Amino acid sequence: MVIVTALLVVSAYAVAQEQTLTLDECRDLAIKNNKELQISGAKVDVGANNQKAAFTKYFPQLSAEGMYMRNSKDLNLLDMDAISSSVGSSLGSLSQLPAVSEVMQNVNDIQHIDIKNIWVGGVSLVQPVFMGGKIVTYNQITQYAKDLAKSMNNQQLQDVIYKTDETYWQVISLVNKKKLADAYVDLLRKTDHDISAMIAEGVATEADGLSVKVKLNEAETAQTKVDNGLALSKMLLAQICGLPLDKPMTLADENMNNFPSKSADTEINADVNEAFNNRNELKSLDLATKIYKKKERIVLAEMLPNLALTANYLISNPNLYNGYKKDFSGMFNVGLVLQVPLSGWWEGTYKRNAARAETNIAQLQLMDAREKIELQVNQSVYKVNEANKRLIASNKNMENAEENLRHANLGFEEGVIPALNLMQAQTAWMSAKSSLIDAQIDVKLTNVYLTKAMGKLSVTNKE
Repeated sequence: MVIVTALLVVSAYAVAQEQTLTLDECRDLAIKNNKELQISGAKVDVGANNQKAAFTKYFPQLSAEGMYMRNSKDLNLLDMDAISSSVGSSLGSLSQLPAVSEVMQNVNDIQHIDIKNIWVGGVSLVQPVFMGGKIVTYNQITQYAKDLAKSMNNQQLQDVIYKTDETYWQVISLVNKKKLADAYVDLLRKTDHDISAMIAEGVATEADGLSVKVKLNEAETAQTKVDNGLALSKMLLAQICGLPLDKPMTLADENMNNFPSKSADTEINADVNEAFNNRNELKSLDLATKIYKKKERIVLAEMLPNLALTANYLISNPNLYNGYKKDFSGMFNVGLVLQVPLSGWWEGTYKRNAARAETNIAQLQLMDAREKIELQVNQSVYKVNEANKRLIASNKNMENAEENLRHANLGFEEGVIPALNLMQAQTAWMSAKSSLIDAQIDVKLTNVYLTKAMGKLSVTNKE
């Protein structure tokens, strides 16, 4: 009794640990945990901050500077030794008089400049007046760059959703293929048991028994392949969702009875112009073209004169504003700075030609992308319509295969149909069921492909 209770507890814990996920939950987990999507989101923040940084160029740029210098010698404006010698030779013994010595000392003090400790400081303000249009153009480029980052982030989001949906429905397909393989193996095992009994009674041959066993071995091999494929597909879905690979996972659409598989009775059409408006690839290429066009303007701006207003306040110690004084004093100044490039036109012409070539490349890429998207949309429409027709045919074929198997089972039980015909009916049923599962999944996937081709695949959109 204790062992049974323990087994029940372990089984209940295992069921509790197994996670059941809907398609929306898989999408949310994939979006939350996808590193590339997080990177593209961070690039949007980079673009927004670069745009704000570019806007600051419209405002004055204020800076402060300071410097201290220690010199090993002072300055002497006069050669006092030569002057003393000249005075001494001219005045003779009179040069020793106190009055003369005092005069010479005063002269020495006046011509001696103390520059051993120098302090210099200043505050500068520069206000751009005309920069050839560089500031305006640079602000436009950063705006386009931010929009480009958003567009690429949206494209990455669609890619994540698309990959999640694709893997989700592939898992559902393999889950139902596993159910089919298990049912087919059980069916062949029952047939093998019946044939063995009939051989013992002498109403069937050993050849019939061997044929069934061969089919059973093939079915068991296929069953193993389906089991392995399902395990790997669930690991892939877990990796996309950011879940542990070894964590048990059940999908909400694994129940075949609730599996959505209806097809459209009428053919589907798509508006290519709508796809052009929605596709983030075209938005990105259009923004890239605009950025390259603005780069042409940047190159031209570098060839034009630049004018800026400057204002400064300078302070120093010592200062010379009112004679030489050992204290801090300063002054203001205001002016205009004009810079005219004289020798850059030759180089600038080639740079502008290169920028025009880059713009032309981006325009050609945009045209090529439009053509490919138009083809992709048309192909997706054809695939959706083809999948819908295939599903209708598969449903009819499945009905015929089930009816054929029912008659084969009755005939085999009554002994009027040989085992070979029964196995043919079982194989036909297996093939029809497998084709039906493929058709059901194909309807789901082709609708996902078409939604992505139309640029409408989003978190709220469900196919």
